[in-house]
Amino acid sequence: MSSVNEWNPDLYDDKMGYVSSFGKGVVELLQPTKGEKILDIGCGTGDLTYEISKSGANVTGMDFSKDMIEQAKKKYPGIQFLIGDAELFRTDTKYDAIFSNAALHWMKNAEKVVESINVTLRSGGRFVAEFGGRGNVQTLINGISEVLWEDYEIHAEERNPWYFPSIGEYSMLLENHGFHVIYAHHFERPTQLPDGENGIIHFLESFTGDFFQGFSPEEKHSMYAKVKHKIQPHLFKNGKWEVDYKRIRIVAIKD
Repeated sequence: MSSVNEWNPDLYDDKMGYVSSFGKGVVELLQPTKGEKILDIGCGTGDLTYEISKSGANVTGMDFSKDMIEQAKKKYPGIQFLIGDAELFRTDTKYDAIFSNAALHWMKNAEKVVESINVTLRSGGRFVAEFGGRGNVQTLINGISEVLWEDYEIHAEERNPWYFPSIGEYSMLLENHGFHVIYAHHFERPTQLPDGENGIIHFLESFTGDFFQGFSPEEKHSMYAKVKHKIQPHLFKNGKWEVDYKRIRIVAIKD
């Protein structure tokens, strides 16, 4: 993975809890059952891995961030967690299902990720995921792009860590690697951020490190304020920030 975003597990758990809350619907789509072997790719601090474990499934959580995995192990000591890169991951274990929520859009080499999923699943196994789709957080990206160019003549696209495909693009990718897509939905989900006016700052601190790499903490906060000012007319509503999320949910079966 090429992202340099620095993950803060405490900030993530304290201010970004909505990520796991929305992800419970993806667990329902997964329909885990007792005894199944399930891999949770991009598990973060483990909240949805734990939700899956309630079914009696033998679930393993995997994340690229060492800090997030350490937090997950502290929170849920009875669950297996490991550090891994989904673009390169290989194991002798064959899983019945692979699950992912709000993580695949951080993995720009999507073909390598699908290859990993393919070789890790058993024949007939299922892949169930939600992630950012075409147009996700575009207003925010536009604001960051304007600030980086106006102040530093930096092209934000060169630093963009995210992969937001169309539903057709991702379905074709899966089909080209031997999957049968049985469900695919690209939908808008305007998402309110917690903590009122400060919500957008927490979002920027948590998720946009790649755009602002190389800047001091003081410079970053100055730039965050400028981004906030640019996007406020579009995303600040009734005292809360509402980010323009666009998501893909997908279920595919390995042939």
